[in-house]
Amino acid sequence: MPYKPLRPCNHPGCRELTRERFCEKHRKEREREKDKGRPTAAQRGYDSRWRKARTWYLKRNPLCVECEKKGKLTPATVIDHVVPHRGDKELFWDMSNWQALCKPCHDRKTAKEDGGFGNG
Repeated sequence: MPYKPLRPCNHPGCRELTRERFCEKHRKEREREKDKGRPTAAQRGYDSRWRKARTWYLKRNPLCVECEKKGKLTPATVIDHVVPHRGDKELFWDMSNWQALCKPCHDRKTAKEDGGFGNG
């Protein structure tokens, strides 16, 4: 069976060649970060019940509300919590706190709220 070609590690600035996504050093770093990191999506409430509610909401709100404000018609792919729920189940399920966004708009909003990606 042929081997996958070598390519640079996906870690920013690393030039180590690997057949996987990350070189051995960065793969171990990522595993350590995951172990001490935030809970899984399911543990945070994004389970099958959420997926059903998300599908229902997106069918009724198919366009990104932020793009619409700018006069653009962009399909929404993400349900955003207007006020971050931070684990509060009541706020999590409050549909008046939901808005439909496209992924770029959601990522921008999240980065702005968190002070940048990865900064909790």
